[in-house]
Amino acid sequence: MADEEIRPAGAADVPVVEGVIDAAFRPYIERIGRVPQPMEEDHAANVAAGKVFVTGEPVIGLVVVEAFEDHLFLDIIAVHPTAHGRGVGRRLLRFVEARARALGLPEIRLCTNAMMWENQKIYPRYGYELMERRVDGPYDRVHYRKRLL
Repeated sequence: MADEEIRPAGAADVPVVEGVIDAAFRPYIERIGRVPQPMEEDHAANVAAGKVFVTGEPVIGLVVVEAFEDHLFLDIIAVHPTAHGRGVGRRLLRFVEARARALGLPEIRLCTNAMMWENQKIYPRYGYELMERRVDGPYDRVHYRKRLL
């Protein structure tokens, strides 16, 4: 697992990207009372824009990132439930950090739904600090950042 490549997604990956995101986020629908935002994104557009990176053959994990002037935004991280506990998420988080550094960006930002409390335990373990909790439209979100020194 440690040497599995993380590569940019291509157009042929769009269906599997959608499948991994669906499998990863579908369990949260009942808990948060609506479809999680990652399930509603235009994944084909994100792939075409070069924002999606995947790992595994077949694909078992992915990240969607977007570079801004002062940070890299981690929009989505998703690991297929069949791959949980295999270090895929950890490798993807390391990839995001390396990508931010390669782009010369001083920090990574992300947010998670407040009802996805598992994530609120994970991100601080990887150096992310809580910035704020706020409601963005229909979503109650917890915002984090990781400063890269």
